[in-house]
Amino acid sequence: MSDIRRREFIILLGAAAAAWPRAARAQQPDRVRRVGVLMGIADDFEGQARIAVFRQALQALGWSEGRNVQFIYRWSGGDVAHARQFAKELLDLRSDVILTNSTPATVAVRDITRAMPTIFVQVSDPVGAGVVQSLARPGGNLTGFTNFDLSTASKWLELAKGIAPNITRVAYLFNPNTAPLLYAKAVETAAPLLPVKSIPAAAHNAVEIERALEQIARESNSALLVLPDLFNATNRQSIIALAARHRLPAVYPFRYFVTSGGLMSYGTELFDTYRQAASYVDRILRGEKPADLPVQAPIKYELVINLKTAKALGLEVPPTLLARADEVIE
Repeated sequence: MSDIRRREFIILLGAAAAAWPRAARAQQPDRVRRVGVLMGIADDFEGQARIAVFRQALQALGWSEGRNVQFIYRWSGGDVAHARQFAKELLDLRSDVILTNSTPATVAVRDITRAMPTIFVQVSDPVGAGVVQSLARPGGNLTGFTNFDLSTASKWLELAKGIAPNITRVAYLFNPNTAPLLYAKAVETAAPLLPVKSIPAAAHNAVEIERALEQIARESNSALLVLPDLFNATNRQSIIALAARHRLPAVYPFRYFVTSGGLMSYGTELFDTYRQAASYVDRILRGEKPADLPVQAPIKYELVINLKTAKALGLEVPPTLLARADEVIE
């Protein structure tokens, strides 16, 4: 064999040897990644619908359950202690990334690990909660999507006044253990400008919710504002029923309160948020780090009005308010 032929042979052999591992890897099935999911209530239709949207968005990005991704679900039921327990379980099960819903669930993961990549949704004040260093530069193992901006508080109050012009008092319902306090402060700041009197209505359990709404209803010209809070979401059926019983005009933070019988809501379009969360999970699974992904504010908001509930409360919804609504339930 000539020197030229020998050199060509060696080059070809080396190229084939280098190519073989790549080909072998390409023929092997993709490593199955584990996506841990820490949510609220397992038998809640709304929660299941959000997860379905999240999974569909991930599938569109190339992650198919049973082929290259596995979902591990844990449902805290709105209990902070359970959230901590399940956060540890998701870590022990070697999740590659965790999706959390709500501030308590996200804080639970933060307290368990400072290494596991975590994408959060529906966290109102991630900086104030100590979840990230800043919105632009999260700086740790967590990033995700916020709920609202502070101007939303004035919109809630304006909507309450718009549908019940005679109100002079608005009580805001929250659980001090789970609700971000920035919304309470925003309501208190915005209320005198309408003007209405803002009244804190703190509740830690179902009994205290009932007591709070009874006290609110004792004075005429009162309305209820239900703040974004995992506790309020978990107890929404009883809150809606009590508001109806006491004939309280109530404004809620999300559409699913109104589809469950509440009067009206103004807030983020949650399905869109879960689609965006899927894009962040995809980027994490492909090698990016949470610290490099900025926390994003909501893009889509929606106003939803339940005319059936308005009629039951003896309220006439102004045509101008109906025209602003993204959805009217009749």
